[in-house]
Amino acid sequence: SRRQRQMCIRDRGMMLKVENLNVHYGVIHAIEDVNIEVRDGEIVTLIGANGAGKTTILHTITGLKKATSGSVVFDGTDLLKEQPSKIITHGVAHVPEGRHVFVDMTVRENLEMGAYMFGRKDKDKIAARMDNVFEKFPRLKERQNQLAGTFSGGEQQMLAVGRALMADPKIILMDEPSMGLSPLLVQEIFSIIKEVNAQGITVLLVEQNAKMALKVANRAYVLETGKIKLSGDAQELLHNDEVRKAYLGA
Repeated sequence: SRRQRQMCIRDRGMMLKVENLNVHYGVIHAIEDVNIEVRDGEIVTLIGANGAGKTTILHTITGLKKATSGSVVFDGTDLLKEQPSKIITHGVAHVPEGRHVFVDMTVRENLEMGAYMFGRKDKDKIAARMDNVFEKFPRLKERQNQLAGTFSGGEQQMLAVGRALMADPKIILMDEPSMGLSPLLVQEIFSIIKEVNAQGITVLLVEQNAKMALKVANRAYVLETGKIKLSGDAQELLHNDEVRKAYLGA
């Protein structure tokens, strides 16, 4: 049951701990004293309006944005002290907003890009990861020699998730995976998120579709203008009047 799973996760170790994080864009204080915890095996979601700072937090974790102060400790390493190119080698994969697949490359080439840090020597490892991705996404397998630019938005999103899985991550940061997709594809993407998590990969999810995000997550943080306004069990927040009024159109 969900409750048993929650208790099991609670007994597991801390995977990611963001402490007193501050980020500025010039004079704008974009992220203010933010604290976030993600345990091994959880799906944790950040919800909030456009411009609340959700993407900035993900970009700071992955080194794309510099923090003013604070720490981002992943598996015992402070990522703020690491080079952005090194962060993926710790087991942190990022599925960016807008997918950012390589449109002039084939599906297979896109997936191989996700495993670049293994180098050419680990051909067996790359082949095994590729098989794993193709098992999860039969559509990618069928069309592995097709250019990614010919794919629909939903298919490109699958490819972006597949590419992240090629890095053999411990955690995947997903930024707005359902953006611009039809309701049917939104359901499919959230099924994929649950499936990825069931395979033992921790997920930190930024999502505008608060209702779907809260349904799949274990815990959630509500971000407003760079500050954490609420946090707690995702199911409880799903039924919280304040959250329902602000984000669920209830």
